[in-house]
Amino acid sequence: RPLHMGVIQRSKQDAKDNPDGAQPMYCFASETCAFDLIGAKLIREVEPGEVICISLDNVGNPQDFKSYRLPGKYGVSPCIFEYVYFARADSQIFGSYVDDVRYRSGMQLAREAPVPKGEKVVVVPVPTSANAAALGYARECQKLGFKCTYDLGLVRNNYVGRTFITPGQADRALKVRRKFGVSKRVVEGAIVVLVDDSIVRGTTSMRLVSLLMDHGAKEVHFRSASPPVKNPCYFGMDFPDPKELIANKCEDTKAISAKIGTRSLAYLSWEGLKEAVMDTKPSSKTWCGACFTGNYPVPIPKGKEKIEDW
Repeated sequence: RPLHMGVIQRSKQDAKDNPDGAQPMYCFASETCAFDLIGAKLIREVEPGEVICISLDNVGNPQDFKSYRLPGKYGVSPCIFEYVYFARADSQIFGSYVDDVRYRSGMQLAREAPVPKGEKVVVVPVPTSANAAALGYARECQKLGFKCTYDLGLVRNNYVGRTFITPGQADRALKVRRKFGVSKRVVEGAIVVLVDDSIVRGTTSMRLVSLLMDHGAKEVHFRSASPPVKNPCYFGMDFPDPKELIANKCEDTKAISAKIGTRSLAYLSWEGLKEAVMDTKPSSKTWCGACFTGNYPVPIPKGKEKIEDW
């Protein structure tokens, strides 16, 4: 995950009167939203392979911090899935704001797979990681001449954690049932276009489609603001076994749509996702999207398997 460096600057007098470091001035975090919570100021990102050393000799000025570079063999390829799902929307990573990337992903998705034609078409996000993508999708569809509205048809229970990283199918299904409620005002009699950040196992998607239909939706269409997830991650993300991924269990997109119970299904293309990211002018030009493409930035030992130890 990315590392960022921040500073809390109180006053020169505070710094001078505090030689024992009882009140810390410098902090590091994987996301900038941590700085916002404590009123810290972002100085810059810690570069890939960089080690920053702070000592009593240089603590007074960030420009004096010693920086060391670890040698790299395969170049720099930040994880693009951080933008899709893992990072918080109000964070800045790799030089771009997560919310901006997600909004542009929705815009690009609209160009590739707009809403269906019909009466009372409503775009509904899967809260909260898909909120920005769904808003960008709806607005771009409207610009393209398609009639639709954007509304909050799903209500999220904030006291239930992420189902993506929950071990065990039964536990995931139970958590999905507790995690979401439905606004009947929004979905009853409507053609619902459900926008989510991704589809991994399909457990959440199937349950949400069923919930919407049970609450009176006329039709449910699904749009994913990222490509199909087909491959495991060996770099720290807890992706499941490839055999559990719905994109590998079904023959094609049409079969996945039938499996989750939707009238139609479309994914944002890999090229479309990269275009959405690059439009925000990030600090990196290359990305790891191995979970989508199978092209890993470093060699993976043959026969390597991911082991879940709970």
